[in-house]
Amino acid sequence: MNAITPAYSKTDENTAQNHVDHSSSECCPEFDPRPWDDAVIMWDKKLFLQERVRSFLHIPLNFGAVMQRSMAVIEAAGAVPAEMIVLADENSLWGADVYLAIAKAVPGAHMATLSGTYLTKVFEGPYRNMRHWIAAMIAHVQGQGRNLQKLYFYYTTCPKCAKKYHKNYVVILAQV
Repeated sequence: MNAITPAYSKTDENTAQNHVDHSSSECCPEFDPRPWDDAVIMWDKKLFLQERVRSFLHIPLNFGAVMQRSMAVIEAAGAVPAEMIVLADENSLWGADVYLAIAKAVPGAHMATLSGTYLTKVFEGPYRNMRHWIAAMIAHVQGQGRNLQKLYFYYTTCPKCAKKYHKNYVVILAQV
């Protein structure tokens, strides 16, 4: 298992590479799963902008609109991080809390911090496999002799870019 702090030490010059530009044909950088697979992440008050997405049976209804609005606020505040991480806490059939990593506090936005140790696994494929991925992640946590506290889902690209790259990576982070 790798102990990592994925990409948080990148310099500001890499921020432009990960900048979301909805007017171009590429809004999401191509995801490299290697640093995230079978890793241990330790965060101490990692800063996020927190939003809420409406869902129907875990299928997001307004995710795109929430992302566009959130990114506009993050960009206007100069808070785009070196690596854009979008985590979802699928805490209801009818909605999810979404956490967008930020480089600094965003005035007027709802902030949240995450702290703790997280085991990660990378999965690839259609979202219909999610229940199998969750079962595999729970087994992975138990195999490490750890107690699962909570699962977060890192959707690494938007659907358009997943189609473009022919890969739909999802990183599951298990807080232990």
